[in-house]
Amino acid sequence: MTQDKLHQVALSLIPKIGPSLSRQLINYFSTPQQVFNATKGKLSKIPGVGPKLSALIPNQKELLVKAEKIIEDSIKKGISIHYYKEAHYPKRLMNISDAPILLYSVGKVDLNPPRTIGIVGTRRATKYGLQMTEDIVAQIKPQNASIISGLAYGIDVKAHESALKQQLPTIGAMACGLDKIYPSGNRNTAIKMLENGGLVSEYPIGTEADPRLFPARNRVIAGMSDALIVVEAAKKGGALISANIADSYDIPVFAVPGEIGNTYSEGCNLLIRNMKAAIFTSFQDVVEALNWDVQESTQAKNPELKYKDLQGDEKTIVEVLLKNGQQMHIDKLSWQSQLTMSTLASLLLQMEFAGYIKPLPGKEFRLV
Repeated sequence: MTQDKLHQVALSLIPKIGPSLSRQLINYFSTPQQVFNATKGKLSKIPGVGPKLSALIPNQKELLVKAEKIIEDSIKKGISIHYYKEAHYPKRLMNISDAPILLYSVGKVDLNPPRTIGIVGTRRATKYGLQMTEDIVAQIKPQNASIISGLAYGIDVKAHESALKQQLPTIGAMACGLDKIYPSGNRNTAIKMLENGGLVSEYPIGTEADPRLFPARNRVIAGMSDALIVVEAAKKGGALISANIADSYDIPVFAVPGEIGNTYSEGCNLLIRNMKAAIFTSFQDVVEALNWDVQESTQAKNPELKYKDLQGDEKTIVEVLLKNGQQMHIDKLSWQSQLTMSTLASLLLQMEFAGYIKPLPGKEFRLV
């Protein structure tokens, strides 16, 4: 057990400090260990900390004991712990400001698959909703995308079951520790998921399921998805929370239209009416929005040939994109290319006009 991992876990346990403030503290002090070693005076200078937290943090050394126990128990149960600055942490979550600084996972799960689709919906699914979910996952099969949902009753668990049926990897985001399965009625499905996918949670082992944690869990589903599909939803509920979060992250949202007057169609119809979701007619809608339809072209298989004459910063942009699967968020592209945002935006626009770059939803850019 390293001191780095110990302090990473301990920082995530400090009361009243959420992911955004944790990041701010780490950015200021460089490491979680230095956060714990900071004086009250230094802590009080950080925006958002204030006198109460600056007095609280240095007195949280007992959390190191709790963190040590969490790490030991996690190892025994085959649970991995991923810090947000580590390579195996989900890269998609790096694009959202309130992503957890730690993520726990269990199973044979790839946290950075080439393609991901989130599918969510009501717990009180109709026969139509369940059938639509199964049909959608069958349409996703040729794209070999991982299916992400929340393992809840209804649409969520149907999405996982359909993924298993189609032999697609599937990831369940939990609102409890990974030593527990909630709801318990979906335990058999969860166990099967461990062989082709797995479970993730930002909550340490021993955390009980709590409805107050569900909205935070929903942001993990949204943040790990290339696009989110809402199959059935009422006007209020977790599915709409996930959709609104995805929309705020600039992640494409699709909603399956439903029968007017049906309670569990109202949410989807409302998303479409308010232009927070595109209407879902077939998975081809999603394929076109994400530009997946051109990724298997000859140019995609031999991309270097098209860009061999580019020079300078444009060549740098292409090289960075090629190293990252030909598609990246503009923030990450700016960081890896070492180009300022204004310079990069101008170059991307020029390269778009020249036919080298295609802009995608969510501030993503892809080689053409």
